[in-house]
Amino acid sequence: MKKWSIVIILGCAQFVMVLDGTVMNVSISTVVQDLNTSVAAMQAAITFYTLTMASVMLLGAKLGDVWGRRRAFVIGSCIYAAGSLITALSPNVQMLFLGWSIIEGLGAVLVIPAIAALVADNYQGRQRVSAYAIIGAVSGAAVAAGPLIGGFVTTYFSWRYVFVAEVVIMAGVVVFSRLVTDTTPRQTVRIDVPSVLLSAFGLVFVVFGMLQSKTWGWITPLSSPVIGGVEIAPLGISLTAWLMLAGGALIYAFVRRQLLLVSRGLSPLVHVEMFSIRQLRSGLSVLGAQYTVTAGLFFMVPVYLQMTLGLDALQTGLKIFPLSVSLILFSIVGTGLSRIWSPRRIVRTGQLVLVLSAALLLGSATADLKSGIFAAGMFLAGMALGLLASQLGNVNMSSVTEKETSEVGGLQGVFQNLGSSLGTALIGSILIGALATGFASGVANSELSPAAREIVSEQTQGGITIVAAASVPDIAAKAGLDTADAATLTTIYRDSQLSSLRVAFFALIVVSLLSLFFSRGIPTEMAGKARTKVAQE
Repeated sequence: MKKWSIVIILGCAQFVMVLDGTVMNVSISTVVQDLNTSVAAMQAAITFYTLTMASVMLLGAKLGDVWGRRRAFVIGSCIYAAGSLITALSPNVQMLFLGWSIIEGLGAVLVIPAIAALVADNYQGRQRVSAYAIIGAVSGAAVAAGPLIGGFVTTYFSWRYVFVAEVVIMAGVVVFSRLVTDTTPRQTVRIDVPSVLLSAFGLVFVVFGMLQSKTWGWITPLSSPVIGGVEIAPLGISLTAWLMLAGGALIYAFVRRQLLLVSRGLSPLVHVEMFSIRQLRSGLSVLGAQYTVTAGLFFMVPVYLQMTLGLDALQTGLKIFPLSVSLILFSIVGTGLSRIWSPRRIVRTGQLVLVLSAALLLGSATADLKSGIFAAGMFLAGMALGLLASQLGNVNMSSVTEKETSEVGGLQGVFQNLGSSLGTALIGSILIGALATGFASGVANSELSPAAREIVSEQTQGGITIVAAASVPDIAAKAGLDTADAATLTTIYRDSQLSSLRVAFFALIVVSLLSLFFSRGIPTEMAGKARTKVAQE
């Protein structure tokens, strides 16, 4: 029992790290109202929580090697608890952004790689496979439980209590962390600051550009930021494209610098040659795609349920309940299947079910989402994500030696959180972009009076924002529209929200299909069996 108490401690920390990625999604409308902010601002906060982690996760893994993994785990837990406390007390969205998106993210970059490495330090053989499966199941449970916990606490108490509870849990983790063994010697290496800056800014530029695509456009500028009275759109191209191009160049420079450091006998931030390991490359790619779909789903569905249908946080959590149940259930089922099925078979099954679930969700996109097809789609999505969560941690960790587990733990954190950032930014931007396109088309083809069309055009020059559909009549009336035009505009807006949801579901189908190409390097041997050789290309 004492042996398994270690994975319980590490699992509690993992639960909190992952919980924050979904617990706030069902509370979006409440937080928007409490802090007098917007859905777009909340999208940015959710995106930057995971982006902060992705951009400096490699540094966190390296610091764990230098400081010691348990020490990094404890320091990160304390930083995370401090961020949670600031978030719980935040009077405005700026303080929420600081506490949640920045400080909690910085704490997590020390905790997440340490969890993966400490599991390897404390367990061997079949026990290690089981420990990684437990951590994967805990991650799945946190994803699943987030909407229910967030919905219940927000509806009957306040969303702030979620973060108060996180402070308490992380304090307990710190107290009991002395039970965790850290057997890996500390490394005396110099951390390469240029590598840290190149990787961090590269990822931030790519994701921030994607996040702003809904406002700036992808290639042709829809609108542009204005500095000193001058619109910033170099050569007539959207700043989104330039940011993503610059981010890609910085990431390329980062990879080249890692190879240069190795050639000079210096310590890189990450050994990029590990990506020649086919199993690791596949495992990380599937992990990133899994979290892209998860984050996209957990952003767009709650937004529609709350802003269009007017559901509260608890009702939203209950609507997502089929996914929550099946995700937990099939995380456990996947662990059991690993005794008779190969990791590739389980992962491929999960991926195919994910495609089917996205197709069902697209088919269920009716005005009120009351169809049983929607519940079936959510259940199958949870099933797919649970199967994937049960396998990928061990697939990645078993592809390298124990010496490299901290680095791979960092890479897992990068791909997991980069996937989450891309899911929220990309799917969210597609949702908002499709809303703007659908709304503009609806207005152009409507029976609105010419005067009303002119008013709408003036009011939406800066773009369309997501607002509660029930508030559109009041907004229209304040803008000067009569009752008939306000009713017509409300119908157009509701129809546009539904069509944008369908476009976003289709985007999930595309991402799910693409992830099938990433799983070719997943092992065909059952977990725990000795591998004669690491598959390399």
